[in-house]
Amino acid sequence: MLKSPIIRTVAVMTVLATAWSSSVASAQDKYTVKVPGGLAFSEFRGYEGWELISTSDNGTVVAAILGNPAMIAAYKKGYPDNGKAFPDGSKMAKIHWVPKKIREGARSEGACHAA
Repeated sequence: MLKSPIIRTVAVMTVLATAWSSSVASAQDKYTVKVPGGLAFSEFRGYEGWELISTSDNGTVVAAILGNPAMIAAYKKGYPDNGKAFPDGSKMAKIHWVPKKIREGARSEGACHAA
C-alpha cells in the first residue's frame, strides 16, 4: 500500500501533525468552558500567576484561593474591612485537588481542578 518511502514519510508526518494539532487545540479548549449560568473560565485567564490568598487542607482535599492583581491591591488598601465593595475587576479563584497518597504520611500533588 505505502511502498514509496516518501509517501510513507508523508503519511507518518501527517498523522503526527494531526495528533499534535489535536493536543494543542484541546489545551486551548479550557478557556471555552462555561459554568451553567454563564460564568466563563476565560474570565480567569492567567490565574496561574495570581497571588496566594489562603490555603486549606481537610485531610482529603487541599484548596488554594488566589487573587488577581486588582484583588490583592484592594486587600492591601483595607477592603472589605473598610466597608467598601471590592473595585471592578477584582477576582478570586479557588483551586482544589485531591492529593495522591504515595506512602504513609506523605502525599503528592494529585488531581487538580478549579472550583
